[in-house]
Amino acid sequence: MANIVETIKSDLTSAIENDKLVLPTLPEVALQVREIAESEDSAIADLVKVISNDTALSARIIRVCNSPLFRGNRAIENLNMAVSRLGMAYTSNLAMGLAMEQMFQATSDMIDKRLRATWQTSTEVAGICHVLAQHYTRLKADQATLAGLVHLIGVLPILRYVEDRDIQISSIMLDNVIDELHPKIGCLILKKWDFPTELQNVPREYANFQRETPSADYSDLVMIANLQLVAGSDHPWNEMDWTTISAFDRLGLDPNIDMSEEEDLNAQMEAAMALLQ
Repeated sequence: MANIVETIKSDLTSAIENDKLVLPTLPEVALQVREIAESEDSAIADLVKVISNDTALSARIIRVCNSPLFRGNRAIENLNMAVSRLGMAYTSNLAMGLAMEQMFQATSDMIDKRLRATWQTSTEVAGICHVLAQHYTRLKADQATLAGLVHLIGVLPILRYVEDRDIQISSIMLDNVIDELHPKIGCLILKKWDFPTELQNVPREYANFQRETPSADYSDLVMIANLQLVAGSDHPWNEMDWTTISAFDRLGLDPNIDMSEEEDLNAQMEAAMALLQ
C-alpha cells in the first residue's frame, strides 16, 4: 500500500513539474460573473441577468441576503433586490464561490463522500473568515469568504486522479497524499484561474503556522478559521501551542479564548457557516 502512495505522489508531482497536471476549470457561470464584475461598463442588471439563469444559485444568494448577517428592515424577495443590497463586488465573489460546489461531486461513493466533506469544511471555514474579517480586520469580507471557499481546491485533482484510475487506498494513506500535495496544487489552480494575488498563496500559507507578515491577510484568516473549526477536538493541530502562532496577534485575538464561547460572535459564525450550506 505504501508503494501506491509513493506512486500517486510521484505521478502528481511529475505532472506538476512538467505542467501536465489537468487542473479544473471554473464553472461557466463563475467566469461570466467575474467578467461582468471586472468590467467598468457593467451594471447590476447585467449581473442579475447572468445569475438568474442559475435558479439554485439565485435562490441561495437571496437566502444569504435574508440571513442575520445581512438582514435589513425589508425582506429581500428577488435577485435584483439581493444584488442591490450586497453590492456588485460581494455578489460576484459569493456567486463565484458558490458556483464551485458543482465541482465537488463524483461518481465513486468514496470519492464523492470525500469531495462533499471537503466542500463542507470549505464552507464552514469561509463563514468564519467572513465574520473574522468584519470584526478584526480591514480586509474585505467577500474576499475572505472566497479565500475560505477555495483554500482546499487543490484536493480536487488528487481525488480525481484516484477516481479516474480506480485506485484502492485507505483513508489514512489518502490523507497523507492530500496533506503533502494539495497546497501546491491549490496555488497552481488559483493562479490559472487568475485569482487576486492576495488569494493565490492561501492554500500554501494557511497551515504555515510560523509564517510572519507585516499585517493580517487572508491566509491568516483562513488559518485561524481552521483552528477555530477544530478547537476542542482530537485534531493534531490542538496539540500545538497556539500562543506561538503570530496570526492571532495580527488579528488581535487571544489564542487562549474559545471564540465559540463569545455569544454574539459565535452566533454570527454559526449564521455565516449555515448560509453557505
